[in-house]
Amino acid sequence: MTSDPSPMEHLSIQSVKKSFGENTAIEKIDLSVREGEFLSLLGPSGCGKTTLLRMIAGFEHPTVGHIYLDGKDLVGLPPHKRPVNTVFQSYLLFPHMNIADNIAYGLKQAKVPKPEIAKRVREVLELVQMEDFAGRKPEQLSGGQQQRIALARALVNRPQALLLDEPMSALDRKLREEMQLELKRLHASLGTTFIFVTHDQEEALAMSDRIVVMYEGVVQQIGSGEAIYEQPANRFVAGFIGKQNFIPVTVSEVGPAGATLQSKNSVMRTDAVESMPATANTGRGAEALVAGGQVRAAIRPERMRVLEADSAAGQTPNTAPGTVISSSFLGDVVQYMVRSGTNNEILARVPAAGARLFGHGEVVSLSWDEDAVAVFADE
Repeated sequence: MTSDPSPMEHLSIQSVKKSFGENTAIEKIDLSVREGEFLSLLGPSGCGKTTLLRMIAGFEHPTVGHIYLDGKDLVGLPPHKRPVNTVFQSYLLFPHMNIADNIAYGLKQAKVPKPEIAKRVREVLELVQMEDFAGRKPEQLSGGQQQRIALARALVNRPQALLLDEPMSALDRKLREEMQLELKRLHASLGTTFIFVTHDQEEALAMSDRIVVMYEGVVQQIGSGEAIYEQPANRFVAGFIGKQNFIPVTVSEVGPAGATLQSKNSVMRTDAVESMPATANTGRGAEALVAGGQVRAAIRPERMRVLEADSAAGQTPNTAPGTVISSSFLGDVVQYMVRSGTNNEILARVPAAGARLFGHGEVVSLSWDEDAVAVFADE
C-alpha cells in the first residue's frame, strides 16, 4: 500500500526495491527530497546509488514501489517524458556539432521556437561562464569546460530536478575542486533540486545539504554531512566517512554518565552509553553497553593528540603509550602512524602550526578527550 506524497515533498521515493533476476540491487528504500535541495547519494561501488538515480531518471524501473515528483507518479513514464535531466560520467557531447548546437539539441527535438532556443542557449552559456565558446567544437575544450557544457545542455531544458551521476570522476583533483565550487554556485543561483551520485566522501561532505549513505542496496544513514561525520549510525558509516581508528575493548563499567573501556594497553572513558550495531538500516542503535561485553571504540585521527612520552600513559584514562612508525607533513597537518600495544596501529592528525615533530622510532604518548570515543558493537 502506498500513500500520496506530502505537499512539502518535492521528490518522494516510496518502498522502492529493484532486482535484476535473483539479485537484489536495491532493498526497500523510502526517501523524501526537498525542493531546491542538494542531496548526495554516497557509497562504495555496487551499493545501488547509480541504480537509484537511474530509476528516478527512467532508465531503470522499480521492481516494486513508486517515485513521485511534485505529486506525479513517474513509474512507467519514459525518460524523455520526465521533468528531469541527467549529467553522466561521460559528457556525451556530439563531436560534429559546435557547443551552441550541442546545448540546443534537446530543445530542437522538442520543437521549441528558434528565437526561444537562441535565448535559452545564451542564458545557460552565461550561467556556466562559457559565453565565448559557443562556436567551438567539443575537441577544442578541456575536460572541465566539456563538463560545464554538459551541465548547460541539461539545464537548458529547465528540469525540475538535475541528476548527476559522478560527473567529475574523469577530472584531476584540482579541476574536481574547482567544479565542486562551480556546482555549488550553480545550485545556489538556480534553486533547482540536485541529486548527486558519488563515492567520494570529501566531495559529498563539501557539497551536500544532506547525504544518503548506502551499502549493499540499503540506506545506512540520512543526514547533514556534519551529523553523519560526528554521529555515524553504525560501524560501516563510521569507517566509510572520513578516517577512523577502531580499537577492540572490553566494557569494564557502565554508569549514567558514560562507560569505562579497557584495551590491551589503555583505559578509556566515554560519554557514549549505548553500543551501536555493526550494520543497521537507519538510526542509532539502542543495544545497551554491558560490563564484560566486547565492543569497538572508535576515535577520529584529528581527535588524537601526539605528545612527549609520559610514564603515566596507559594508566591515566584516555591515554596510551606508543611508538611512531611514520610521520608525514601534509601542509596544515602532520599525520602520524603510531604503534600502540601489540597489534594496534593508530592514525593521528595534529595541526602542523607550532607542533613538536616526532620522527620514526620515537616513543610518544597519545591522548584524547572523553567525547571523542564512539562505541560500536563488535563484528
